[in-house]
Amino acid sequence: YGVPESFDEHIKLQFDLLALAFQGDITRVGTLLYARDLTGRVYPKSGTDISFHGGSHHAEDPGRIRVYAQLNQYHVKTLAYFVNKLKSIPDGDGTLLDHSVTLYGSNMGDSNQHLHYDVPHVLIGGASGAMKGNRHLAFPSRTIPTGNLLLSLLDKFDIHQDSFGDSTGRIEEL
Repeated sequence: YGVPESFDEHIKLQFDLLALAFQGDITRVGTLLYARDLTGRVYPKSGTDISFHGGSHHAEDPGRIRVYAQLNQYHVKTLAYFVNKLKSIPDGDGTLLDHSVTLYGSNMGDSNQHLHYDVPHVLIGGASGAMKGNRHLAFPSRTIPTGNLLLSLLDKFDIHQDSFGDSTGRIEEL
Protein backbone atom coordinates (compact mmCIF):
# COMPACT_ATOMS: atom_id res chain seq x y z
CA TYR A 1 0.00 0.00 0.00
CA GLY A 2 1.29 3.44 -0.90
CA VAL A 3 3.97 2.28 -3.34
CA PRO A 4 3.58 4.06 -6.68
CA GLU A 5 2.51 1.71 -9.46
CA SER A 6 4.69 3.53 -11.96
CA PHE A 7 8.33 2.42 -11.86
CA ASP A 8 9.36 5.92 -12.88
CA GLU A 9 7.61 7.48 -9.88
CA HIS A 10 8.79 4.73 -7.55
CA ILE A 11 12.47 4.90 -8.50
CA LYS A 12 12.48 8.70 -8.23
CA LEU A 13 10.96 8.45 -4.77
CA GLN A 14 13.66 5.95 -3.77
CA PHE A 15 16.36 8.23 -5.17
CA ASP A 16 14.88 11.20 -3.28
CA LEU A 17 14.99 9.23 -0.02
CA LEU A 18 18.57 8.15 -0.65
CA ALA A 19 19.68 11.72 -1.44
CA LEU A 20 17.90 12.96 1.69
CA ALA A 21 19.66 10.32 3.81
CA PHE A 22 23.03 11.45 2.40
CA GLN A 23 22.16 15.13 2.84
CA GLY A 24 21.14 14.59 6.45
CA ASP A 25 24.24 12.45 7.06
CA ILE A 26 21.94 9.68 8.24
CA THR A 27 24.03 7.22 6.25
CA ARG A 28 27.10 7.30 4.07
CA VAL A 29 26.32 4.11 2.16
CA GLY A 30 23.19 3.11 0.32
CA THR A 31 22.15 0.46 -2.15
CA LEU A 32 19.24 0.44 -4.54
CA LEU A 33 18.20 -2.49 -6.68
CA TYR A 34 15.94 -1.56 -9.58
CA ALA A 35 14.37 -5.02 -9.59
CA ARG A 36 15.37 -8.56 -8.80
CA ASP A 37 17.11 -10.39 -11.63
CA LEU A 38 14.28 -12.74 -12.50
CA THR A 39 11.58 -10.11 -12.53
CA GLY A 40 8.90 -10.16 -15.20
CA ARG A 41 8.28 -6.45 -14.68
CA VAL A 42 8.01 -4.34 -17.80
CA TYR A 43 8.94 -0.67 -18.09
CA PRO A 44 6.44 1.10 -20.37
CA LYS A 45 8.33 4.43 -20.22
CA SER A 46 11.28 2.65 -21.84
CA GLY A 47 9.26 2.35 -25.04
CA THR A 48 9.49 -1.44 -24.91
CA ASP A 49 7.21 -4.17 -23.69
CA ILE A 50 9.92 -6.62 -22.62
CA SER A 51 10.84 -7.51 -19.08
CA PHE A 52 14.42 -7.02 -18.03
CA HIS A 53 15.07 -10.73 -17.53
CA GLY A 54 13.24 -11.79 -20.67
CA GLY A 55 15.03 -9.14 -22.70
CA SER A 56 18.40 -10.20 -21.36
CA HIS A 57 17.99 -13.57 -23.06
CA HIS A 58 18.09 -12.12 -26.56
CA ALA A 59 19.59 -15.22 -28.24
CA GLU A 60 22.11 -12.94 -30.01
CA ASP A 61 19.30 -11.66 -32.27
CA PRO A 62 20.21 -8.09 -33.37
CA GLY A 63 16.61 -6.87 -33.17
CA ARG A 64 16.15 -8.24 -29.67
CA ILE A 65 19.51 -6.81 -28.63
CA ARG A 66 18.36 -3.35 -29.81
CA VAL A 67 15.19 -3.61 -27.73
CA TYR A 68 17.17 -4.77 -24.70
CA ALA A 69 19.59 -1.87 -25.21
CA GLN A 70 16.60 0.49 -25.28
CA LEU A 71 15.48 -0.84 -21.91
CA ASN A 72 19.00 -0.44 -20.50
CA GLN A 73 19.16 3.14 -21.82
CA TYR A 74 15.94 3.90 -19.96
CA HIS A 75 17.41 2.55 -16.73
CA VAL A 76 20.52 4.71 -17.15
CA LYS A 77 18.30 7.75 -17.80
CA THR A 78 16.53 7.13 -14.49
CA LEU A 79 19.97 7.14 -12.84
CA ALA A 80 20.54 10.61 -14.32
CA TYR A 81 17.70 11.84 -12.10
CA PHE A 82 19.65 10.77 -9.01
CA VAL A 83 22.94 12.18 -10.27
CA ASN A 84 21.31 15.55 -10.99
CA LYS A 85 19.69 15.49 -7.57
CA LEU A 86 23.07 14.96 -5.88
CA LYS A 87 24.57 17.70 -8.06
CA SER A 88 21.89 20.16 -6.91
CA ILE A 89 22.49 19.67 -3.16
CA PRO A 90 25.23 21.87 -1.65
CA ASP A 91 27.67 20.04 0.60
CA GLY A 92 30.63 21.82 2.18
CA ASP A 93 32.89 23.15 -0.55
CA GLY A 94 30.93 21.43 -3.33
CA THR A 95 27.88 19.26 -3.80
CA LEU A 96 26.84 15.81 -2.67
CA LEU A 97 27.89 14.59 -6.11
CA ASP A 98 31.39 16.01 -5.58
CA HIS A 99 31.70 14.20 -2.25
CA SER A 100 30.20 10.85 -3.14
CA VAL A 101 30.52 7.94 -5.54
CA THR A 102 27.66 6.16 -7.22
CA LEU A 103 28.38 2.74 -8.67
CA TYR A 104 25.92 1.63 -11.34
CA GLY A 105 26.28 -1.69 -13.02
CA SER A 106 25.14 -5.16 -13.69
CA ASN A 107 25.94 -8.58 -12.36
CA MET A 108 26.55 -10.03 -15.82
CA GLY A 109 28.87 -9.21 -18.69
CA ASP A 110 26.73 -11.21 -21.11
CA SER A 111 23.36 -11.93 -19.58
CA ASN A 112 22.29 -14.02 -22.55
CA GLN A 113 24.87 -16.62 -21.52
CA HIS A 114 24.99 -15.82 -17.77
CA LEU A 115 28.65 -14.83 -18.02
CA HIS A 116 29.95 -12.93 -15.00
CA TYR A 117 33.14 -11.55 -16.51
CA ASP A 118 33.62 -8.31 -18.48
CA VAL A 119 30.85 -6.75 -16.42
CA PRO A 120 30.21 -3.09 -17.30
CA HIS A 121 30.14 -0.53 -14.48
CA VAL A 122 29.87 3.23 -14.24
CA LEU A 123 31.32 5.29 -11.40
CA ILE A 124 29.82 8.75 -10.98
CA GLY A 125 30.95 11.38 -8.49
CA GLY A 126 34.13 12.92 -7.21
CA ALA A 127 34.71 10.91 -4.02
CA SER A 128 35.89 14.18 -2.44
CA GLY A 129 38.69 14.41 -5.00
CA ALA A 130 39.85 10.79 -4.61
CA MET A 131 38.98 9.85 -8.21
CA LYS A 132 39.51 11.41 -11.61
CA GLY A 133 36.45 11.79 -13.79
CA ASN A 134 35.63 11.88 -17.50
CA ARG A 135 37.44 8.63 -18.28
CA HIS A 136 36.67 5.26 -19.80
CA LEU A 137 38.75 2.38 -18.51
CA ALA A 138 38.79 -0.75 -20.62
CA PHE A 139 40.71 -3.91 -19.87
CA PRO A 140 41.52 -7.06 -21.84
CA SER A 141 38.65 -9.55 -21.73
CA ARG A 142 38.40 -11.87 -18.73
CA THR A 143 41.15 -10.11 -16.76
CA ILE A 144 39.43 -7.93 -14.15
CA PRO A 145 36.72 -9.40 -11.93
CA THR A 146 34.17 -7.09 -10.32
CA GLY A 147 35.75 -7.91 -6.96
CA ASN A 148 38.82 -5.91 -8.03
CA LEU A 149 36.67 -2.84 -8.62
CA LEU A 150 34.94 -3.19 -5.27
CA LEU A 151 38.24 -3.76 -3.45
CA SER A 152 39.71 -0.67 -5.12
CA LEU A 153 36.65 1.42 -4.19
CA LEU A 154 37.01 0.39 -0.56
CA ASP A 155 40.60 1.67 -0.65
CA LYS A 156 39.33 5.11 -1.75
CA PHE A 157 37.45 5.31 1.54
CA ASP A 158 40.33 4.03 3.70
CA ILE A 159 38.80 0.60 4.12
CA HIS A 160 41.64 -1.77 3.30
CA GLN A 161 40.92 -5.44 2.77
CA ASP A 162 43.13 -8.20 1.39
CA SER A 163 40.40 -9.43 -0.92
CA PHE A 164 36.78 -8.97 -1.88
CA GLY A 165 34.81 -11.85 -3.37
CA ASP A 166 36.71 -13.17 -6.37
CA SER A 167 39.20 -10.28 -6.48
CA THR A 168 42.66 -10.92 -7.85
CA GLY A 169 44.12 -7.51 -7.08
CA ARG A 170 43.38 -3.82 -7.34
CA ILE A 171 42.64 -1.47 -10.21
CA GLU A 172 45.47 1.01 -9.88
CA GLU A 173 44.08 3.29 -12.62
CA LEU A 174 40.93 3.91 -10.57
